[in-house]
Amino acid sequence: MMNVTPIKVEFDLPLKGGGVSTAQAWARVPRELDAVEKAAVKANIRNGLKAEDAVLVAHYYVHPDLQDLAEETGGCVADSLEMARFGNAHPAKTLVVAGVRFMGETAKILNPEKRVLMPELEATCSLDLGCPPDRFAAFCDEHPDRVVVVYANTSAAVKARADWMVTSSIALPIVRHLHAEGKKILWAPDRHLGAYIQAETGADMLLWQGACIVHDEFKALELEALMAEHPGAKVLVHPESPAAVVKLADVVGSTTQIIRAAQTLPARTFIVATDKGILHKMRALAPGKTFVEAPTAGSSATCKSCAHCPWMAMNGLAGLAHVLETGANEIHVQPAIASDARHCIQRMLDFAKGMNLAAPPSTVKGIGPA
Repeated sequence: MMNVTPIKVEFDLPLKGGGVSTAQAWARVPRELDAVEKAAVKANIRNGLKAEDAVLVAHYYVHPDLQDLAEETGGCVADSLEMARFGNAHPAKTLVVAGVRFMGETAKILNPEKRVLMPELEATCSLDLGCPPDRFAAFCDEHPDRVVVVYANTSAAVKARADWMVTSSIALPIVRHLHAEGKKILWAPDRHLGAYIQAETGADMLLWQGACIVHDEFKALELEALMAEHPGAKVLVHPESPAAVVKLADVVGSTTQIIRAAQTLPARTFIVATDKGILHKMRALAPGKTFVEAPTAGSSATCKSCAHCPWMAMNGLAGLAHVLETGANEIHVQPAIASDARHCIQRMLDFAKGMNLAAPPSTVKGIGPA
């Protein structure tokens, strides 16, 4: 259907008994469309959304064309928490999710009566791949005394084993709540986010050893050098980043909280340590401010800032048009798994009601409200 560029991706796979090994997967990034192609495809998509009673829900990390089109057609661009909320509340019969597979699965779990389509079914996530359901189930069986809290970046089967699902917007207040109740926690899969929350809350947390291939690459030494070049800049960091990078941050938060911090803080320059797909929205909402990508590699590397998820990059206009025309790439989740997974997702949504989670942290460092 389209020309694509294959990209080999390496990710962490935890070993039984401790440690991690390196595994590999592939992403196929579609070519950029020229102006004429783009205009024609966008027109087809708009028509297809109307014809299929569909709404487009896009993550901040996908291509700017998809972000703009989502908003132009009455959909939304958001982090994973707001994507879940929006899809659950919207009356459309079809949800088209531009992101990675776990986002489509979550939409289907919350909306079993709706059809859920994705531009690319093979768009996945290193955190999801690095937490196989069978290994995770065995890990849980070894620690039956712990409350199981999983990050959104996991498969439906992993969520089905969990007591709570969290996103980076709400992970900290939920863990604080559980810690206040005296609960011990089994956390998966992102070790950096887990360690950050553990340090902030003092909770007893046993961590699965996964990592995001994008955030794991940010480098503290290089970031310090960049900060020296921009002495007035504020540093905005996603908590999936390594601890040494988080330590240098002025604000630590989810994608939405990072965007809001850029809008509200008085600084004119920001160094941003998360997927660079977010910069499109940041520039639109904070015009006149300067956003600098945080470095992801050392001085000898050929790429100083490669911070973009290759699986997010698999989402394209041509793929979106194709699924609307053909009904391809529909998300299905086994009913028993969906039923079990729905409980932990709904528990998070119920907890989030009434909380202003999109607000910037009230302390310099933190995710979610104080």
